[in-house]
Amino acid sequence: MQISKKCSVALHCLVFIHEYGAQQKVTSELLSLSTGCNPVTIRGLMSALKKAGLVTIPFGTGGAQLALPPEQIDLYSVCRAVEPDALEKLMGVHGSPSPLCPVGRNIRAVLERSYEPLREDLKASLKKIKLRQIVDAYHEAAQSER
Repeated sequence: MQISKKCSVALHCLVFIHEYGAQQKVTSELLSLSTGCNPVTIRGLMSALKKAGLVTIPFGTGGAQLALPPEQIDLYSVCRAVEPDALEKLMGVHGSPSPLCPVGRNIRAVLERSYEPLREDLKASLKKIKLRQIVDAYHEAAQSER
């Protein structure tokens, strides 16, 4: 079980927008070329990021911009925007244990009690990582490439 790659693709898009959004109109087609994802997939991710208040996109023309400074965008906000149930998927409980079995009747409550602190720890960790750190790491990687 894992969190899907949506969060990574969304972060890729946000870094690209940060780097190039002031110089050119960033469209789903352009982001598609950079990410290697279908433009339809990119439009869905961008729509989710817009709904979460992380990007702005002028109607009809494209040209995405960050809605907040990179210091105010955290990994949790990005992941939650594009995959709202990611933490539950990562640490979920199987859906149909037998109600006839004592373990089956009680396992959901038992596991949820165990998993919730882990989800909260992961959430807190994701909130500590800002887009600024990811942009800075990108700059370091690009610099070492030269």
